Amino acid sequence: MRSLLAAGMLFGAVTMVSAQSVAPVIEVLKQATCGCCGGWVARMQEAGFTVNVQNVSGEALFDAKDASGFSEDLWACHTASVGGYTVEGHVPASEITRLLSERPAALGIATPGMPTGSPGMEFGDQREAYDVALVNLDGSTEIFASYPGE
Repeated sequence: MRSLLAAGMLFGAVTMVSAQSVAPVIEVLKQATCGCCGGWVARMQEAGFTVNVQNVSGEALFDAKDASGFSEDLWACHTASVGGYTVEGHVPASEITRLLSERPAALGIATPGMPTGSPGMEFGDQREAYDVALVNLDGSTEIFASYPGE
């Protein structure tokens, strides 16, 4: 009986560790014709995230962006959600991981526009400087991370 109980406890511990090591699922809304969005999705998958993509109309994408609470100046070509946060645009996987680890009281994070060199927007060695903004619950922003240009 003791060995059966010990085996059950070990199985439970292994199952808990395995469940904790699985990356959260990123849900992405994008238009079917956007190639750079596909590049960003590929970078998230390479980083170990499971990504579910839904191709939607421009109107549906606009509605999702509008509902996010993010101001229009933060919008980019695709909108995603993960772990209760909105992720707007070409945000690096490391910043999503950090967001999920730190769990700030915020709406999410955004990389406004489509900066060259951001994930999915790679063109050779070119990289323009860009920031990842943390969008607070009141819609205000602060710099979450900065990436230098080259």
